[in-house]
Formats: sequence, C-alpha cells, structure tokens
Amino acid sequence: MKEEIIIAGFGGQGVLSMGKILAYSGIMRGQEVSWMPSYGPEMRGGTANVTVILADEKISSPVIHHFDTAIILNQQSMDKFAPLVKPGGVILYDPNGITKPSQRTDVKIFSVAAAEHAAKTGNSKVFNMIVLGAFLKVNPIVEVEHVAKGLEKSLPERAHHMIPANIAAFAEGAKLVKSEN
Repeated sequence: MKEEIIIAGFGGQGVLSMGKILAYSGIMRGQEVSWMPSYGPEMRGGTANVTVILADEKISSPVIHHFDTAIILNQQSMDKFAPLVKPGGVILYDPNGITKPSQRTDVKIFSVAAAEHAAKTGNSKVFNMIVLGAFLKVNPIVEVEHVAKGLEKSLPERAHHMIPANIAAFAEGAKLVKSEN
C-alpha cells in the first residue's frame, strides 16, 4: 500500500497540522512516512500545502507531482492541484472556500462542510479534524486510535486538553462527508 496525498489551503486552516497528524498516525501504525510542508512567507492567510506519503515499503522520494488524494480547502488550491490527482483518485474539498468545484469524471469527488460545522460548534480550531475525519471515512488508511496517538505526538502538551474535542470533530467529519459524483 502506498498513498500519496496533498493537503492544500490557506495558512491558518490547519493544513500543515492535518498533514503532521496524518503522518504521525502512519508512524503509529508502523508505516513508512514522508511529510513535506510548503508555505509562503506570509504564513497565516497565504497559501500552504503539505504532501504526505504513507507506505508499507520504503519511500524512494518525498517529491511527487501527481497524487492519489487531494484535500483542498480553497479555490486557488482547487485550480492548482485537482488536475494533478491520478485517475481513480480522490478529491475532497470544503465548499466554503470553493466557487468552482472540479468537474473531473475520472476521480471520486467528496465534499465536507467543515467550516460551516466548526462555526456552528463555536470552535474553529477543530476545522481541520473535521476534514481529516471525512477523508479517513472515504479512505481509511489509518485507524482512529492511531489518529489519537498522532494528536498526542503532534500537539504541544499545553493543547492536550483539546484532544477529546478534536476526536469528536474527527467523528463528525466522518458523518458529514458527501459524495459529489
């Protein structure tokens, strides 16, 4: 098994954190992992993306140009990365930041209203975990217990009190995901 993922959006949406949690979850599962962030100098509000590779065998290079999955959180990222998803792959997006969803017919497309749900709960910090829960419902490459361990590893100790809320948001994401094709 080898899964090549790009997560892309604006800085401040938890893009890099989501990638780090996914990478740690893979490590907790005993997989080979690559985590490669990319962001502009403006950070919050600028574009950010991270590639994550989870594999059962050694990863030859962390640099990839086509993806099995694209998790997309803004229109700029949709325009740039949706065309780079391999045929048969997955595009998951939050409609809040997307004005023109991908019209590709050779991939599976899913949406999750994560921003809307996070706003309803009054806790915008769990937005990325809602998205991650939706992704892992669509493509269960790591288990919930590994995500919980990944949260413990990636969050600073001062934020560990947020782990239960993050796990609850993760479960909500699994319920909210919708197929678009």
